[in-house]
Amino acid sequence: MAIYDTKIVGKNPVADGTMELLLEKPAALKYRAGQFFDIILTAKPGAEKSSYVHGFSFASAPCEPNLVAATRMRGTPFKNTIRDLPIGTPVKIDAVFGSFTLHKDTKVPAVFIIGGVGITPVRSIIAQSTHDQSGHQLALIYANDTPARAPYVNDLKGFAKANPNFHFVQTFTQAPGGDEHGRVDAAMIKRHVQDIMAPIYYLSGPAGMVRATRETLMGMGVDEDNIRTEEFEGY
Repeated sequence: MAIYDTKIVGKNPVADGTMELLLEKPAALKYRAGQFFDIILTAKPGAEKSSYVHGFSFASAPCEPNLVAATRMRGTPFKNTIRDLPIGTPVKIDAVFGSFTLHKDTKVPAVFIIGGVGITPVRSIIAQSTHDQSGHQLALIYANDTPARAPYVNDLKGFAKANPNFHFVQTFTQAPGGDEHGRVDAAMIKRHVQDIMAPIYYLSGPAGMVRATRETLMGMGVDEDNIRTEEFEGY
């Protein structure tokens, strides 16, 4: 991997309790939609690594001008520090990592079953596919507890309008207002996936949800080789 110099160029709330961080994109950095990177802050003497290094999926697509990450703002030393850093602060990033990327065969559909801030790599993937007009058939079942806690919904709605190959479904476990209501289960998947055995499935979000959804899919007969996962711990 390589270390790049960059700086913070923006911070935005993207949902209740979730902050988006914008970084200047280093000219030499190349990445694929769905990959991730580490942000490295200036370390205090004797500090634990977790207080100054943290991994983030690229929420931005390679076609977009800045690097974007998003995180639930819990009271950890790293998140407290980055919350308080002023715009323009230099930071370093270590990149790139990960293989949670869109398969290349456009004849094979992709189904994303995602919880909460696990949407970040998927936002990147769908944004890039829409930009490239890749031709992939994409479906996203996006689960959150309430609408206020759901990051990037407006972006996803915009991609759905721009990309006729992208089908976007929202479900909420604690509030009305979605296309569905409740946790993702086999019946919900069947309502939105015409041929259960055809797609490659991408699961991202809290570890418990990812593991439960993987078990659901395998119980439906989906080949485990067609299930790709990314667990978000500590978000």
